[in-house]
Amino acid sequence: MTQPVALVTGITGQDGSYLAELLLDKGYTVVGMHRRSSTLNFERIHHIQDRLILEPGDLLDEVSMMRILRSYHPTEVYNLAAQSFVQTSFGQPVLTGETTALGVTRLLDAIRMVDPKIRFYQASTSEMFGKAQQVPQSEQTPFYPRSPYGVAKVYGHWITINYRESYGMHASSGILFNHESPRRGLEFVTRKVTYAVAQIVCGLTDKVTLGNLDAQRDWGFAGDYVEAMWLMLQQDEPSDYVVATGETHSVRELCECAFGAANLDWEKYVKVDEHFMRPAEVDLLIGDASKAHRKLGWAPTMSFRELVETMVKADIALLSARSR
Repeated sequence: MTQPVALVTGITGQDGSYLAELLLDKGYTVVGMHRRSSTLNFERIHHIQDRLILEPGDLLDEVSMMRILRSYHPTEVYNLAAQSFVQTSFGQPVLTGETTALGVTRLLDAIRMVDPKIRFYQASTSEMFGKAQQVPQSEQTPFYPRSPYGVAKVYGHWITINYRESYGMHASSGILFNHESPRRGLEFVTRKVTYAVAQIVCGLTDKVTLGNLDAQRDWGFAGDYVEAMWLMLQQDEPSDYVVATGETHSVRELCECAFGAANLDWEKYVKVDEHFMRPAEVDLLIGDASKAHRKLGWAPTMSFRELVETMVKADIALLSARSR
């Protein structure tokens, strides 16, 4: 039996690295698409880099994606690449739209022209719900995005459905709620907090500045969520799935848990600055993943507290190693 081939865009990101590990463990040949730049960052995939095929390509360039598809003949494509930071999308709305919205169309169209039998996964997001119209949010909840990133993701979600229905493609979207890990970028609030705790423990700073402490999110472990991605493409029929824990926690709770893991009182170190407030805030996101439980047999394995404590320990170990 021939070894299955998967193409992963955004392979150098948090989700890309966990998904690549999962696919390698399942016997796939993994082709990772990355943007060519003067400073390549392969830190998250360094430990598996010798087992991957890495190809330069860009969601802004359909020709580069067609070249990769024709060269490696993947059976599955996972589109994880995007301008994925909400705050940045307010400052760079056009670039966010080009990459996060139109980039999905370019990749779907490349697949349609090269081999429409390829199974396609689109990384959708809970940010599409934005000003949530119902609680909890399911696959039937209307979208109300509150950032250029959320708007672009809604476009990517609907163009995936459009290609599925127009061309009979096996194209599925995972509406993933916030998912974190020690590999999360420092610009995201979870990692910003856990890294700050590590800096304080190591004597490198004495505070962390945040925005809205009352914002509530459904936070899970990224390693769990990539398994749901893979499961979607193993189904006979394509569909869309909410992937979430079904629990909500505030940024304040995140601080309490992270600082508590280091036996620190968070209120002594956390400062609030309006500069970090979004122009349009998303206050409450909590997902109903019952369809994923029922159809995919998927369930999260790591609790919120375990996740935050794992991230704090990893960041303390990281900074301690650097100071040696």
